[in-house]
Amino acid sequence: MAARRPGERSLLVPLLLPTWAMIGVFMVLPVGVMALYSFLTREFRGGVDWTFSLSAYDQFFFDRGLFGDEAPRLQWAYISIFWRSIWQAVIATVLCLLVGFPTAWFIATRPARSRGVWLFLITVPYWVNLLIRTVSLRFLLRDTGPLNQGLMSLGLVDAPLPVVNTNLAVQLGLFYSYLPFMVLPIYAAVERYNFALSEAAADLYASRWTTLREIVLPLVKPGIVAGCLLVFVPSLGAFLAPDLLGGAKTFMIGSLIDEQIKGSQGNWPFGAAVAVILMTLVLIALVAYARSVTRERSA
Repeated sequence: MAARRPGERSLLVPLLLPTWAMIGVFMVLPVGVMALYSFLTREFRGGVDWTFSLSAYDQFFFDRGLFGDEAPRLQWAYISIFWRSIWQAVIATVLCLLVGFPTAWFIATRPARSRGVWLFLITVPYWVNLLIRTVSLRFLLRDTGPLNQGLMSLGLVDAPLPVVNTNLAVQLGLFYSYLPFMVLPIYAAVERYNFALSEAAADLYASRWTTLREIVLPLVKPGIVAGCLLVFVPSLGAFLAPDLLGGAKTFMIGSLIDEQIKGSQGNWPFGAAVAVILMTLVLIALVAYARSVTRERSA
C-alpha cells in the first residue's frame, strides 16, 4: 500500500472533524456522563449527591440488609436478572438465526429484479415505531385477541392460551423486533457467495448438508456473526418487550435500568452502574471475539 502524501493527511483531518464531533457528542459524551453518574451517591429525595463512592456497584453485587448494617452477602436478585436477560437474548438470537438464514438465502437466490421487493417487505415493519409494533403484538396475543379467538374458533383450544405476561411473549416480542437485523447482514453475505462452489461440491458427490457445513457456512460466517451481534446486543438491553409483553417474572436488564432512572425510586447512580456493567460485559464479549478472529487469521 502506498504511503499517504503529507497533503492528503492534512486534507483528511477537516473532512473527519464532523464525524469525530458526532461520535464525541452523541456517543462518547453520553457514555462518559453515565459512567460519571455511576460513581455518585443517591440523594434521599431523588437525584444525585455529588459525592463520589462505589455504593451503586456495592448495591448491585452485595446485599447488606434493609438498613445496610449486616454482613455483605452476594446479591442474587440482580445477578438473576442479568442471567435471565442473557438467556432471553441468546434464545432470541438463535430463533432469529433459524428463521433469518433461510429467509436471507431465499431472497439472495431470487432473480435480481425481484430481490428489491423481498427486501422491501422485510423492512416495511420498521416504518412503524417499535412501541406501536410491540403494543400491536400484545393486542394480537391477549386472551381476547385474534390469535386466541382464531384458535378457539377452529376448535384447537377450549380456553384462551395465557401468552401475555410470559417468557414466550417476551421471546416473540424480541424475535419480531429484531428479525430484520439478522436477515439483512446474512443476505449481504449470501449475495456475494459464489454458487459455483456449491455446484462443484455436488459434482464431487457432496451432500447438501456437507456443502452447507463445509463450504457455505464458512464463507457467509461474517454475515451470520454480524446478524447475531445486531440481534443479541439490543435484545440484551431491551425493555419494551419485557415491559409490555412480560410480567414481574420476565424482568430484564433494560427494565431494571428504566425503573431506576425514571421510576419512583429515582436511583440514578444505581441505574447508571447497571448500564455500565451491561456495557462492560458486551465489550468484553466483543473484544474476546475480535481476538479469536485475529488468532484464526494469523494461524
